[in-house]
Amino acid sequence: MCQMWGEEMDFLSSNTALMLQKSMDFLWTKQSCILDNISNVETPGYKTKYATFEESLRQAIQSASGQGGSSREIRNAIQETPVVVRQAEESTRLDENGVNITEQMVELARNGYQMQYVMDAISSDFSLLRAAIKG
Repeated sequence: MCQMWGEEMDFLSSNTALMLQKSMDFLWTKQSCILDNISNVETPGYKTKYATFEESLRQAIQSASGQGGSSREIRNAIQETPVVVRQAEESTRLDENGVNITEQMVELARNGYQMQYVMDAISSDFSLLRAAIKG
């Protein structure tokens, strides 16, 4: 374990590891929303679902940083969870469906790349840990 801002922390419970975990949770929730939207593209009255996380997380971290920014306060800010919201806009389709399939396919590809990036970061961190253990 190492000392960080006066508190003991280990590698697996660090703020970085927690942030990677929360990022993957968000991306998984976002992926689920996108797939629901694509599967309901022909469902009359269906409104697009979105997962939000970044803005509320940014605000929580900035608020914690403004209050002294201790490790524990920042850790509590990272505990934000993704929120799924429905599109409030009116649909231009006659069946009141609000899904734009092109937009959803682009978001699906972007989310896939983001998931790969986070998985690479997690893998890199564990590779360092594995190297340290082996010596």
